[in-house]
Amino acid sequence: MKTMQKAASAALALSLILALAACGAKKEETPAAPPAQTTKKYLIGINQYGEHASLDNCRIGFLQGLEEAGLAEGTDFEVDYQNAGFDDAVDAQIAQGFSAEDVDLMVGIATPSAIACFNAAEDKNIPVIFTAITDPVQANLDSGNVTGTSDKLPVEAQLDLIRQLQPNAKAIGIIYTTSEPNSVSAIAEYQEKAGEYGFTIDAIGVTAQSEVTQAADTLIAHDVDAISNLTDNNVVGVLAAILEKTNEAGIPIYGSEVEQVKLGCVAAAGIDYVQLGRQTGLMAAKVLRGEAACGDLPYETIAEYGIYVNSEALDAMGIVLPETVAEKAVESTEA
Repeated sequence: MKTMQKAASAALALSLILALAACGAKKEETPAAPPAQTTKKYLIGINQYGEHASLDNCRIGFLQGLEEAGLAEGTDFEVDYQNAGFDDAVDAQIAQGFSAEDVDLMVGIATPSAIACFNAAEDKNIPVIFTAITDPVQANLDSGNVTGTSDKLPVEAQLDLIRQLQPNAKAIGIIYTTSEPNSVSAIAEYQEKAGEYGFTIDAIGVTAQSEVTQAADTLIAHDVDAISNLTDNNVVGVLAAILEKTNEAGIPIYGSEVEQVKLGCVAAAGIDYVQLGRQTGLMAAKVLRGEAACGDLPYETIAEYGIYVNSEALDAMGIVLPETVAEKAVESTEA
């Protein structure tokens, strides 16, 4: 009897061992799934100083640059886009709002917005990317957690273009905002180099956009031979109103980029702002991914410029396009 009980106990023990072994085998066959990996979605605050085609093109190009770098809007990043309407106080409020929102990156389109973003981001060390700034050094945006792209004007190319189209011209009028570092820098370069092309510069400074059309009236009264437009945001914002006055007076305006020529300027030696924005977006992608800090990326410029002409505007002013200009010019009449 005891022998039978021992045998039964041994059989039961063996069964338990085999069952436990089977459970262990099953666990090894079905390992636990690894935890799902999550990808950070970046929040980008875009502060655009005002609405006009050049700045709009910078923003469009910026998003194209991010996409080209492999970042998809909605999947990899979200954009909080705000427009200051050429108001410095609103500009500062937008930048402070981005800081409070703890965005991953601030983007300043035009000098006032870039400065506002840099000031608001400094305490939290939020990286700032700028675009459409003529002189980052004069704007004190050449050091710290900030970088971007400059739209420095090809001033000598513009002076040469005006001389070729108007061989007898003497005085060039320019309207600029005295508080915009990019405009102050451009005026200084025009005044330095104009004499080499036989021109004098009649520069009129304004402090607000409301003063721009009055400044245009003053230049018309001074009987300038031409007006050369900068990338000055207050001026570009009311360019259509200026053109109405100068067209009536028979004074040609030279733009600083293609969109101004499309609007009615006779010609321009300028850059492509979509391309400038695209270049900025590629830089921003490196910063967001941690591949480089802003301080590791010196600000960039576009070395190449284009010659843009508006044949209708030239004809209205009685200006004949020389063959030397025509062969490299891009027709930019608005369809």
